[in-house]
Amino acid sequence: QVQLVESGGGLVQPGGSLRLSCAASGSIFIVYNMGWYRQAPGKQREFVASIISGGSTNYADSVKGRFTISRDNAKNTVFLQMNSLKPEDTAVYYCNADLLSAGRGRQNYWGQGTQVTVSS
Repeated sequence: QVQLVESGGGLVQPGGSLRLSCAASGSIFIVYNMGWYRQAPGKQREFVASIISGGSTNYADSVKGRFTISRDNAKNTVFLQMNSLKPEDTAVYYCNADLLSAGRGRQNYWGQGTQVTVSS
C-alpha cells in the first residue's frame, strides 16, 4: 500500500522560512511527477509547485522566487523550501505524487496534509 507522509509544517512569522518534506513509501516502481498543493480556509485547493523525475519544475505565480521544490529520487521524497513567507501563504499543504506501484499500476496519491500558519 502506497502512502505519502508529510512533515515540516508549523507556525512562522511573516518573512520567515519553513521546509516541508513528503516521503512516498510502499511497493513503488517509479515516481513520475511530485508536487505540492495548498488549501486555505474557505478556498479551493490550489497548485503550488511540481517537479518531474528529471528535475524540471513548475511554480504558481504567487510563490515564484520565494518557494523552491526539489526531490530525492533515491528516497522517493519531495521537498518544498518556503522563504519570505506571507500571511496569505497560510493553508494546509498537501503532497501529491503520480507513481507506478505493484498491484495498482499508475495512480495519483495525496498526503494527509500539513498545516502552515504565517502570523505574527
